[in-house]
Amino acid sequence: MKHLAKIVLCAAISLGSLSALPASAVHAAPAGVSIMLDGYQLPFPVEPVMMNGTTMVPFRAISEALGIGVEWNQKARKITATRKDAAGTAPTVVVLTLGSKNAVVNGTVVKLAAAPQDIRGTTMLPLKFFSQQFGAAASWDQASKTVSITSPKRDMYTLGFYAQKAYSEVSLIPSFDAVAFGWARIDKNGQFTTTGKDFWWPEAAGEVTPESIVQNAAAGGTAPYLMIYSSDSSLELSKNLEDAQLQQQTIASIVELASSKGFKGIGLDLEGLGLTGDKAQVQSQYNAFVKNLSTAARAASLKLTVILHPLNSSYKGYDYKMLGTLADDLVIMAYAYEGETGPEPMNKVDESIRLALDQVSKDKLILGISVYSENEASVNAKIGLAKRYGLKGIAIWRLGIIGQPVLNRMGEAIEL
Repeated sequence: MKHLAKIVLCAAISLGSLSALPASAVHAAPAGVSIMLDGYQLPFPVEPVMMNGTTMVPFRAISEALGIGVEWNQKARKITATRKDAAGTAPTVVVLTLGSKNAVVNGTVVKLAAAPQDIRGTTMLPLKFFSQQFGAAASWDQASKTVSITSPKRDMYTLGFYAQKAYSEVSLIPSFDAVAFGWARIDKNGQFTTTGKDFWWPEAAGEVTPESIVQNAAAGGTAPYLMIYSSDSSLELSKNLEDAQLQQQTIASIVELASSKGFKGIGLDLEGLGLTGDKAQVQSQYNAFVKNLSTAARAASLKLTVILHPLNSSYKGYDYKMLGTLADDLVIMAYAYEGETGPEPMNKVDESIRLALDQVSKDKLILGISVYSENEASVNAKIGLAKRYGLKGIAIWRLGIIGQPVLNRMGEAIEL
């Protein structure tokens, strides 16, 4: 048990029919041990084992979750594991050979406590060695028999939402790769407007104007997006989707406003579709709207981000597979499962990602995280899931309520 305090990282790669260790050399790890990665349990293909006093774990599960590239040379019986640093450069390259205690790290020989071994068709490695080379951190809780692993800091795409009452954190705009400004909506009559009651174009305050905020964001390297919001609570979206002329006017107005005000993209946040009625018809209508908007946006050199309810929500009006082909990326709003009264349930967020990945490439998916729900103790668990699945990035709802404690914790997980 004392060796578990040294655990920091692990991995697993199936290698086919290699020689297994003698049974006398291998012992099962203590029963009931769980391994948590960024606050959420990581499944393993086989149980960790103790080999001559060293804890050995399977390589693939952690390597994939940490974004470590792995190559297997069958003839030489060698594993080459490569991981880039947080900025995406300066890779660490580790070469291990089954049965050998000599590893090579960036060309330098390093001694292992135990040689990598094939056990029941899975390559097992000592955890401490990999943790030292790939920057993960870990702690051991004796009472719960839990190893908690924190993944290394990673560079990911970050989108921040800026809506009404967000100005208190305007200084955070440069922390994000893109910011979506929620200053427009579709009203209860299905009309596009910038004078809505909850999403509207702000008034100038002296030298500070909405236009100056957008221009300063772009000048600082943060791509400004015009976000258009609506719900279908009064069937305002349904009115727009069912009226071809109204829809054409809406799309033309969105693109004209985005272009004239210096935005680099459009964020489409149309919520509440498919709660009732013919869900297939609603999906088809929304697909047509997004297709028309996408065509117009591209003609104006604007990017398109579509913001969606998760597939495990009650709203079934969103065809992720088709929308993923039409938009530059999709945001999964994986929150409000329990009314945003506390941190979102990890199993629901995990499920929302896996369902989306069944239909859309991971490099087009952005995990939406609401800091109405999360706090400094929970936010990195959600970011950890985005990292684990290799998603394009995260989207934070919203500026104005992030707060320094949450921002500090985010900075431990990703480059801002």
